[in-house]
Amino acid sequence: QVQLVESGGGLVQAGGSLRLSCAASGRALSAYAMGWFRQVPGKEREFVAAISRTGANTYYSDSVKGRFTISRDNAKNTVYLQMNSLNVEDTAVYACTADIRIDVDWGQWRYWGQGTQVTVSS
Repeated sequence: QVQLVESGGGLVQAGGSLRLSCAASGRALSAYAMGWFRQVPGKEREFVAAISRTGANTYYSDSVKGRFTISRDNAKNTVYLQMNSLNVEDTAVYACTADIRIDVDWGQWRYWGQGTQVTVSS
């Protein structure tokens, strides 16, 4: 079992950048693929990005491709989401997740952090 805690959210102007971190405790992070999802009130949880256990493979939604970068440091048990060129539509609660396989369906992921709020102002 693994526990996940996100940090790095906040308020940023459109065009700005933020870096989210997801720190894991319990089992070693290297045992899991990792993902980021986001959710706004009244909408379905949306896939943002995912990374394989070694970091060799990354996946992005079309809406963030070219602007966001997911990475991981297994030695630090931490996953990151670098978010550049943010726009108002990126405002959401961002949560990291872990499981043995990558899936764009949030229901397929087993472990979740509590989420961190990202607000982009115009």
